[in-house]
Amino acid sequence: MKLGFCSAILPDHDLAGVLKIAAEIGYDCVEIMCWPLGKTERRYAGVTHIDLDSFNSELKSKIWSQLQSYDIEISALGYYPNPLVAEEKTSEVYVLHIKRMIEVASELELDVVNTFIGRDHQKSVDENWPRFVKIWKDIIAHAEAHRVKVGIENCPMIFSNDEWPGGKNLGTTPDIWDKMFNDIQSDYFGLNYDPSHMIWQHMDPFLPIKEYSDKFYHVHAKDVRIDSEALNRHGIMAPPNLWHTPKLPGMGEIDWGRFFSYLSESRYDGPVCVEVEDRAFEGSNEARIAALQQSYNYLKQFIPVKS
Repeated sequence: MKLGFCSAILPDHDLAGVLKIAAEIGYDCVEIMCWPLGKTERRYAGVTHIDLDSFNSELKSKIWSQLQSYDIEISALGYYPNPLVAEEKTSEVYVLHIKRMIEVASELELDVVNTFIGRDHQKSVDENWPRFVKIWKDIIAHAEAHRVKVGIENCPMIFSNDEWPGGKNLGTTPDIWDKMFNDIQSDYFGLNYDPSHMIWQHMDPFLPIKEYSDKFYHVHAKDVRIDSEALNRHGIMAPPNLWHTPKLPGMGEIDWGRFFSYLSESRYDGPVCVEVEDRAFEGSNEARIAALQQSYNYLKQFIPVKS
């Protein structure tokens, strides 16, 4: 396994700056965010460390040179919109950018891109399903043609009132994964697994490692703390932001020793990338770098030492 982090936490740095920080701390790889240039209202969205629209052979050579200089790998390219959003024109924009990310990944000789399935949050899973199959069969066919795997993060995207009641990502539970992988059968369609999302859904975070290891293309390392007093006051049907808090690995509910033992037993040897969404470390660039250092210090005990 290789230890990395998601570049979204370093919006004030360019790609070279991100790689430099990774190398100084000791990370092996980075998941590079590839949002379209421009502002976005969602936290951690809108970060661009590789601009897909301006990508060309000159930029490719520059990126390869930077990776070699800092001895850091790209674990995956990342872009997390809502491809099944109700507005079809917006959906088309998102889908085109995902396809462009796949193309650039292929140009960079990368194996994986990460994203969300998306969802019309005002409709049920079954009501979303025909559109999911239509849009995602096309995306996965594009991925197959470029030999790039697509990892779907299992975040429900149901944290705030504008995402209520259904959330904005379908690919969240084993039952839905079964349907996804049955209706779109491809070796290029899998998971970017984040155990923290199982915790706040009150599900077993270890069971997916045992049952879906062949679909693990990428892993996120994020912890979560459940405020039982707030949960008892608001109830599980309330928006989770009222009773749960994302934390750095080791500062929440997850037993990371057990997590990595199951990963090892499953023969997973891919990237494990820290995803910092801990508000306690968002106050400054220095605090965000400290969060990456703290996460590295904690998680490196579970990763075999490089030979």
